[in-house]
Amino acid sequence: MHDYEPLVRGWQKTNDVASDAQSLLCLHGCEHTFFHSKRVAHEAARLANVFGVDPQAAMTAGYLHDISAVYPNQVRIEVAESLGIEILPEEKAFPMIIHQKISKAMARDLFSIKDSAILSAIECHTTLKTNPSRLDLVLFVADKIEWDQTGTPPYVQQLIPELEKSLERAAHVYLSHLWEQREKLRVVHPWLRDAYLDLSRGTSYVSEGGECI
Repeated sequence: MHDYEPLVRGWQKTNDVASDAQSLLCLHGCEHTFFHSKRVAHEAARLANVFGVDPQAAMTAGYLHDISAVYPNQVRIEVAESLGIEILPEEKAFPMIIHQKISKAMARDLFSIKDSAILSAIECHTTLKTNPSRLDLVLFVADKIEWDQTGTPPYVQQLIPELEKSLERAAHVYLSHLWEQREKLRVVHPWLRDAYLDLSRGTSYVSEGGECI
């Protein structure tokens, strides 16, 4: 059983997700992550309104998707093990990727998030997965638009026009961007591979008229 006590010592929880995410991240020197998360939360809410998803759920997922930044990279596998999280070989080789699963556990355990759709979106926001929900896609795309690095995302000029057609097409732009340089990546996460292949086949695409194709 994971002990959160050292992590939350000095944290004043108010039960307001945005405020509590900010205070916990800033308590651990992760101000940059909070400002990224705030941008993602607002972009996710905007996309949710466009695509018929609950904007409050999208905003909650956005604020909490990177909450595990409070754990340094070098301890994430140990933390995941203590939380009972299934650890894939690719995650053990490149622990940064497992932050999405740890964030899900923290959202559930520390922020009392019980909505399975929100937890699912947090859990796959970096890699996506096969058969994603609308909220999964909203958070994934918002995170890629409001990325946490400097400058303009190299794929965004292709992503935005596709977003006017569907969330799936926008997600596929980013997945294709990674897939084309997969030989240079430290690892290719199986969820990402499966999501890319799934969307490449068009099995999850929705036409402009809203009909599945």
